[in-house]
Amino acid sequence: MSVRLAAATVVMRVGNGESLARALPAVLEKQPQENRPTIQALSYGTLRNYERLQFLLGKLLNKPLKSRDAIITSMLEVGLFELLDEQTPEHAVVSETVRLAKKQRPWAAGLVNACLRRFIREREELLRASEADYSAVFCLPDWLLTRLQASWTDEWKQIALASSSPAPMTLRVNSSRISREDYRQRLADIGLHAEAHGRVDTALLLEKPVEVSQLPGFSEGLVSVQDAAAQLAAPLLGLKPGQRVLDACAAPGGKTLHLLDDVTGEIDLTAIEKDERRIDRLNENLSRGGYRVKLKVADAGDPASWWDGQKFDRILLDVPCSATGVIRRHPDIKLHRRPEDIIQVQVQQQRLLSQLWPTLKPGGLLLYASCSILPEENHEQVKLFLQKTDDAQEQEIQAEWGRPVSPGRQILPGEDKMDGFYYACLRKTA
Repeated sequence: MSVRLAAATVVMRVGNGESLARALPAVLEKQPQENRPTIQALSYGTLRNYERLQFLLGKLLNKPLKSRDAIITSMLEVGLFELLDEQTPEHAVVSETVRLAKKQRPWAAGLVNACLRRFIREREELLRASEADYSAVFCLPDWLLTRLQASWTDEWKQIALASSSPAPMTLRVNSSRISREDYRQRLADIGLHAEAHGRVDTALLLEKPVEVSQLPGFSEGLVSVQDAAAQLAAPLLGLKPGQRVLDACAAPGGKTLHLLDDVTGEIDLTAIEKDERRIDRLNENLSRGGYRVKLKVADAGDPASWWDGQKFDRILLDVPCSATGVIRRHPDIKLHRRPEDIIQVQVQQQRLLSQLWPTLKPGGLLLYASCSILPEENHEQVKLFLQKTDDAQEQEIQAEWGRPVSPGRQILPGEDKMDGFYYACLRKTA
């Protein structure tokens, strides 16, 4: 399978509802190693520019193709992205896409040829027309742009542009075993350049993404791949050896591993994950650190099904959310998320807060975290919980990252080279 057909297959599968995290590896595993970076780049680039490409296709096609011909639509999307990206000669993009389309559907060769060549001829006119369509300009769905404009009046354009831009590959150095500077030097010794993150003292930003197999000590837990914003969770909990800790929504396990690394495993940690399909990834992360934890496949919002009655000193509640803060890493979110999903996750968030609060010791700390940038999932949720919970109070986060939103702090996508994230610390008073 050629790299363009492979990328179109990924885009088609995502368009049919599959997550990029599942669709891309399923395609890549059948491809030669040397082709994989190109396939990944084409897949991500096409999905990041999805709304702009839909606008252009709407101008180039008389009517949308039938669902049974989705592979042709996806090949057009990949081809248009390549033409926009301008990294490959136009004639090569057109001739190869037409050739591949003909193999898939003989009738499609002429259609693909006409569409791509028309785009080349009318490029400036078509792009000018797209400037009148905010969704095409900012590469986000209309419903999400409307919410951003309402919630972040001054920042919504910055958020949208950051969300359609590639994110850096960020590493978390296990500082219990090696200093950040020493690990940075180990990278330099093998020709990998990284810079220290300015706000997060365990974070390194790689100049160029690499396979994790190239990272020294990755399989032994010396380093992990984790956005800098996600690395803030463990320090905010202020863990001490011997504490009883709950990670309520643990998969894929990056924060779970960080909690353990922070105190070299000397906590009594219970990790819960509801989705059995994500347990393998959680176990994979934990095994790199060599830690033993109480891992339960259960609904954290139903303590009667898993809790032994012993209260926790600390709870990390990384709630299910819209994930609107990490679209730059997971552009398939734009295709799959719907406005009604926000209401559903809000219900889940309140349920988890109310059900887990009784499992926290008096004086204990619960950290509410989400990778959303929508207030209704973040500080508005926490504010509502505080209003109806007498023994809960905010513990203000004093930090230089993000911005206070009362309660908690919000990081917007791209700020300090971080993903969009929200944190609030809640102390139990009695």
